[in-house]
Amino acid sequence: MDKLIIGTRGSKLALWQAYYTQEKLEAIGIESELKIIKTQGDKIQHLGFDKLEGKGFFTKEIEDALLNNEVDVAVHSMKDMPTTQPEGLCLAGVSYREDCADLLVIRKEMADTSQLLQIPQNGIVGTSSARRKAQMQTARPDVQLKDIRGNVPTRLQKLRDGEFDAILLAIAGINRLKIDMTEFITIRLSPKEFIPAPAQGVLTWQTKADNTKVRKIVRKLHDSEVLKCTNVERKVLRMLEGGCHMPLGVYCERDSLGHFHVWATLGSDVGEELKFVTMSSSTTNNLAEQVFDKLQK
Repeated sequence: MDKLIIGTRGSKLALWQAYYTQEKLEAIGIESELKIIKTQGDKIQHLGFDKLEGKGFFTKEIEDALLNNEVDVAVHSMKDMPTTQPEGLCLAGVSYREDCADLLVIRKEMADTSQLLQIPQNGIVGTSSARRKAQMQTARPDVQLKDIRGNVPTRLQKLRDGEFDAILLAIAGINRLKIDMTEFITIRLSPKEFIPAPAQGVLTWQTKADNTKVRKIVRKLHDSEVLKCTNVERKVLRMLEGGCHMPLGVYCERDSLGHFHVWATLGSDVGEELKFVTMSSSTTNNLAEQVFDKLQK
């Protein structure tokens, strides 16, 4: 076929994802080019995620381009994806999983080793994620949580400028952009304790459902092992009818014996007690349902 057109947002991280996809396609002999599309989430930078309309504010415009045949495939951060697909579209494959943990980034001059997580007493922590807010509030009820928007380099600049004492980011973005973090104190938060968003660290490729040619190509990039775990995580999210701004963390991993282990947490409102659930099973059958039931109790 002719060149595949890849739809992507224009941020550094989105472009990394698109170039990664291009490399993977090139390795199997498929030429491609990028088409950069601005989404609602890119245009509105002054509001917290919970104030933005709808659930697909980083995806809708790209999905429209797919439906209108302006692009052949879109690459997204899977944690930004709603759990139901617009009519006519499907998720055709998922990538390897980068480290899915969250990273606490603290300005060196503000770090206080006598405090839990080295955040100073009543420190200002930047995050717009309801999930991160709920878990941070539980760990350190004294901290002040303040919304932060912008891509990863923009957020780090806001931290440098003293708008915050610390911020929370996904390690995956730092690793993929190869950002030098030596000027900050960084603490990797274990995904089994500070639980990430469903499918954090995974990319997904979206295509038209009836475009079998492109779907077959994407299938060659697909990681079926990763999908087993992200399916569990995203099924819990879907059963709770949550979007990507729900205070839900779900992380599933498979051990060397083939058993699946899930850690999940759900907050109602920031400041209220978090529910924590852990489950293990030799199969993914009914695993998400069991986690859901436990979270509901």
